[in-house]
Amino acid sequence: MGKILYIFRSGKLERKDNTLRLVSEDGERQIPITTVSEIKIFGELDLNKRLLEFLNKHQIPLHFFNHYGFYVGSFYPRKSLNSGKMIIKQAEHYLDWDKRIFLAKSFLRGGVTNILKNLRYYDRRGKQGLDGLINYINLKFDEIDNISDIPNLMRLEGEIRKAYYGSFEIILEGFPFERRTKRPPQNPLNAMISFGNSLLYTTILSEIYRTHLDPRIGYLHESNQRSFSLNLDIAEVFKPVIVDRTIFSLVNKKQIDEKHFVKEIGFSHLTEKGMEIFVKAFEEKLNTTIKYKNLGKVSYRKLLRLECYKLYKHFLGEEIYKPFTSDW
Repeated sequence: MGKILYIFRSGKLERKDNTLRLVSEDGERQIPITTVSEIKIFGELDLNKRLLEFLNKHQIPLHFFNHYGFYVGSFYPRKSLNSGKMIIKQAEHYLDWDKRIFLAKSFLRGGVTNILKNLRYYDRRGKQGLDGLINYINLKFDEIDNISDIPNLMRLEGEIRKAYYGSFEIILEGFPFERRTKRPPQNPLNAMISFGNSLLYTTILSEIYRTHLDPRIGYLHESNQRSFSLNLDIAEVFKPVIVDRTIFSLVNKKQIDEKHFVKEIGFSHLTEKGMEIFVKAFEEKLNTTIKYKNLGKVSYRKLLRLECYKLYKHFLGEEIYKPFTSDW
């Protein structure tokens, strides 16, 4: 399987024979198409139809981010794994309220369980003040069973996240947080969370693309005006494990600090160097392996694909979906 190609410099990306040719201020690179699984573009890049046809032939998604690292959109090749049966099954689970609420609660339970794993990990390591947050989130977790509609599930998710983000200033000494702000992120920590979440959303989108699932049908996140929502559901489970732990590691190991951010009035974003550092750590996390059930060592990237397959089996009635939960 190929790797994700990240492009930060401005320039031109084109097809040259049966390879990719990247021309930028850093020079020229020839990239064998077989080594690439998806492309994420952060710089100002010139493309043409011939390139898109080439990427479509090799089933390579293209994800675009703006100057600030915010997700803009995707070029999603024509799916080779289209399945009318699977789309019908996904729609059935969306339209049948009991089936939909089961999945919505499953995604939320998985995410909250992994949040608690993070908090307990740092509580055991002597970070003071986390026990009250753990107790509060445990109580909120118990409320999931009693909720019977999506808006209140999302409200509960917001309350849990607010409490959880309150722990970040304890875990990450020296990085003020105050509160979660998205549009725009108002300080460096918010900027990292938004950037990391965008990377995860697009990575999961690419993994969904390589299955028979349709990313447009979500269960916790509404399938309304969004282009994609199933990737947001799956990300709910993995954000604490992949994005948040990447942030904790970068800050606590002092690999990223204030100089890697641009601060404006009410707005903060990573510098190009900061984004490169974050992407390197994010990729290392995706490639980290853990022992998983009877499969032996599995990377987090492979776990994202396995989560898609678990949903596939659930929709077909072969196996009840259980979200991934971390061992620590």
